[in-house]
Amino acid sequence: MRYLPRPIDLRHMEQFISFFITGVTILVVAVPEGLPLATGTLTTNRMEVVAIYVESNFIAPIKGKVSNKISKSVRKLLVDSIALNSSYTSMIVPSEIPGGPPSFMGNMTECALLGLAKELGADYKAIRSAVPDTSFTHVLTFNSDRKSMTTMVRSELVGYKPGHYVIHTKGASEIVLKHCERVLVADGNEEIISPETLASINKIISTMAANALRTIGLSFKILPDTADLEDDSATLESQTLIAICGIEDPVREEVPAAVAACQRAGITVRMLTGDNLNTAKSIATQCGILSSDESDVLAMEGTEFNKKIKDPDSGQVIQSQLDKIWPKLRVLARCLPEDKYNLVRGMRMAKPVGASRNREVVAVTGDGTNDAPALKMADVGFAMGITGTDVAKEASDIILMDDNFTSIVKAVMWGRTVFDNICKFLQFQLTVNLVALVISFTSACVLNDSPLRAVQMLWVNMVMDTLASVALSSENPSEDVLERLPVGSASNIVTKDMFSLIVGMAFYMLVVLLTVQYYGPKMFRMS
Repeated sequence: MRYLPRPIDLRHMEQFISFFITGVTILVVAVPEGLPLATGTLTTNRMEVVAIYVESNFIAPIKGKVSNKISKSVRKLLVDSIALNSSYTSMIVPSEIPGGPPSFMGNMTECALLGLAKELGADYKAIRSAVPDTSFTHVLTFNSDRKSMTTMVRSELVGYKPGHYVIHTKGASEIVLKHCERVLVADGNEEIISPETLASINKIISTMAANALRTIGLSFKILPDTADLEDDSATLESQTLIAICGIEDPVREEVPAAVAACQRAGITVRMLTGDNLNTAKSIATQCGILSSDESDVLAMEGTEFNKKIKDPDSGQVIQSQLDKIWPKLRVLARCLPEDKYNLVRGMRMAKPVGASRNREVVAVTGDGTNDAPALKMADVGFAMGITGTDVAKEASDIILMDDNFTSIVKAVMWGRTVFDNICKFLQFQLTVNLVALVISFTSACVLNDSPLRAVQMLWVNMVMDTLASVALSSENPSEDVLERLPVGSASNIVTKDMFSLIVGMAFYMLVVLLTVQYYGPKMFRMS
């Protein structure tokens, strides 16, 4: 039997177009419209010399007391050392507001020492005008290895007999003290540093450091102008100690609460600093980074840290050794930029502990050029917007415009809120679109039609879904998000609980809608 082809009826074309429109409608409602995305930190960094050891005397506080207790000759040496052996870009600028505090420009530590010079009644600007930095014979700038700065000038420029060089050095107190053979005592006389004197000075340094003071040593040396200036060791060795200054950099009032908020949020705060260990531990205790409740945490210096993590022969970092240190480490003092980089890299390379699939997510703050490698290596790098160098800012991901630790807490709060909003958005969209997809598909198969026309479906999808999604995705951050542990970096964005809610709500909506669609006319006695 032969079947002749039937001519195409216009009704078939209309049916085809209807199926096509229904299919497009299903496709559109099944795909979400979009994914909405919202687009020295611990202390005040306003330093002041509050204590000084000079001429065998410990003076604290120094306000209104220091000038009369220092002999004229030592006062001149101290002021010359402060004024000349510092960057000339560091200065104290008077406030434009009557009675207001002055502004510091340049290096904050140098500005604190310049404040001491003013307390001694000296005009550091006049000294710098008389001895411009272009007249310096030799300068050893501060670096992380030396932890000191040295400036050499001709003796006649600073009031001494010609034919000599006057060398001034300042830096970390214990480093400067190692280079000193003598110390100035009463009336500017020099005395050999005996073991008893050394123990006494070290005790004073420890006392200052235990009170969260940054200790800076100042020393000098006079050389004949026939000396070999190319030999830096000869320049630095056999100096005479002038004074040990204790500089206070108060902890910001809001920092302890911010650190506590981080700890409640499951974030471990570690302090990496160039200060000595006692100063670092004292500041860390004030901030809440170190606590008497934690007996198994570690605080160490960079030298000890390197001995524990590096192979003694090759000098390479051993990851297994580092993994024993970093979980308990809270304070790393006298650390170099390389130490920061090694710690950050080691934490990122560490394998997840136990059944967790998540590694540590590391955030780093920094302001100096030497911090750039660690900032770049971190998952999130925070650079200081005020004191940070351009190199640090380029290497970072986020710039803190106020140099404040609390801004990091705000960034965490915003990040968690955005994540929560994304989850809410996905849960709503997946639930609604799953229901719309099933309803449209089953209706097309069973009734050969959709319960809503394409235009109606698109209108519901665009207006209802879009407005609801925008509302869900634009909630403001709340501090409540800091009361829970962080979401792991390897965790799925759709969790088991979220999947259960999507399936449960979709099933409930489908039951209601299908019941209304197929039994609605009988239930509501509609023809």
